[in-house]
This record gives sequence, structure tokens and C-alpha cells, in this order.
Amino acid sequence: MVHTIDLEFQSTSSAIAAFLVETSQGPVLVETGPHSCFSVLETKINEIGYKTSDIKHVFLTHIHFDHAGAAWAFAEQGAAIHLHPRGKKHMVDPSKLYESAKRIYMDMMDVLWGKLNPIPENQVIEHLDSQYIVVGDTKFTAWHTPGHAVHHIAWQLNDDILFAGDVAGVKIKDGMTVAPCPPPDINVEDWLKSIELMRGLPLKEMYLTHFGKVDDISKHLNDLEFCLKDWSQFIKPFFDKGADPKEISEPFQKHVQQQLIDFGVPEADFPIYEAANPSWMSIYGLMRYWKKKAEAENKA
Repeated sequence: MVHTIDLEFQSTSSAIAAFLVETSQGPVLVETGPHSCFSVLETKINEIGYKTSDIKHVFLTHIHFDHAGAAWAFAEQGAAIHLHPRGKKHMVDPSKLYESAKRIYMDMMDVLWGKLNPIPENQVIEHLDSQYIVVGDTKFTAWHTPGHAVHHIAWQLNDDILFAGDVAGVKIKDGMTVAPCPPPDINVEDWLKSIELMRGLPLKEMYLTHFGKVDDISKHLNDLEFCLKDWSQFIKPFFDKGADPKEISEPFQKHVQQQLIDFGVPEADFPIYEAANPSWMSIYGLMRYWKKKAEAENKA
């Protein structure tokens, strides 16, 4: 059984989720959210009928703070932390990851994300592509799904459930599916391949960290592909003329808001989309994508 846990990030519902999976060997957690939400997560785990110390396995889709920031708190209680090989060093020694984020969020680090402590190396378990682990009666298969992040894994539960992290996008309630494009790893071509991989899995259920269960998986992935291509092409002319990312903020936000309006998203949900997927981060991420692409083409 899958329990979707709303972490109430910044007092906002339906922005960030964690997932508790009941197995014959006890509860397993997929995603932890940021440490700033740990008290909420702990309370809701208790309400389901477990303690945080009952969780011996934590599966992370990637190491961004909103997905993995509280992993160390479970490691302190004995949990194994499962992730992509390229994320391991940053969980064992998170100093560079933390300092990099601090340059962006500055005085808001503690408020937004909380602490980020190191995890003992022997508790961080790397997973190769298509590698699986069985916990009791439940099988977790790791699918390397770059595009949003080079260290991204979509976790397949048994045969027909997928915890898709951010590679399957953001969808708040019944709203529009959007592509979260923060720096530094956005790669549109890799992302499109990851979408194709997900299309090829025999899925009946898909869960998004932002936010919750997807009903129509095929339509969702089609909408995600459209958004990814649309947003990247929207940014391209600004990159070509050497625009400062700050100059793009207003036109890009207007573009995104008009898409949300056209889709029928109520304005009351706009702040939730912004909490789950800040538009300014997609500007910087896609500008960096186009820069790296141009540099690679110039070297060829």
C-alpha cells in the first residue's frame, strides 16, 4: 500500500510529497522532503501507525533538497539510503551541495530547507540502471532517468507503479503538467529519452513528488513533453541575443501564467505551482542548457 504524505512545505498543501510504502518487512520511504518539513513528516508517519525509526530503507529519486534534504535524519536512526551513484558523494559530504545552494538562497536556507548533515558512507547504497532490490514482498527497480538531474532515478515498485520524482514533471491537483528545469543539469535530449523510457514501462500508477498520483499516465507524459519543448524554445531567442536572465523573468512568468490560465488552473493554485517549481529557476536552468549545448556544438 502506498501512502502519499503531504509535507505542507512552507505551509502550502500539495507542493511536496513523500511516500510511505508498506511491505512485509515494515515501512519503506520514497523521498524525504527537506529537513525543514521533518516534524510534519514524522507526525504523519505516526498517524499512519509507524515511527520514523521503523523505516530501514529510504529511496531517493535525486539529491535536491526538496527530495532528499531529510535523508540524514533517517540514516541517524539506522536507515539505508538508496540513490544514484552520482549522488552518493554529496550525501556523504554535503558541504559543496549546501554551499552551492546557500549562494542562491542565502539567509533563507534554514527556513526553506533546514539542516543537511552527512550520512555515513556504509549507509548510502548506490544503484545501477535497472538494478533492483527486494524488501520483504516488494521489489524496487532503479531506472536512471536523466534530464532534470544527471543523478535522477525513477523507482519502479513491483511491476506497475512508478515513483517518478521530477523527471515526470509537476502537476498540482488537476492542473497543467509542467517541466521543472532548475540548474545545473537540465538536458532536454536526455529528458526526452527518459520520457520514452517511462512510456515503455507497464505502469498502472505513477506518483509525483510534486504532487501525488497521476490518473492518465499517457496524457501526462505527452503534456510534459510539450511543456519541456515549449519552455526550452521560449528561452532560446533570449539566449541567442545574450539576454540577462533577469530580463526574461517577466515575459517568461507571463507566458507560464497564460498557459496555466488557458488550461483552467485557478489563480489560487498559482502559488502552489511556484512553490513546487519556481519559474526563475527554470529560466536559469534552460539558459544554462542552451549555453552548454552551444559550447558542445562549437567544440564539435
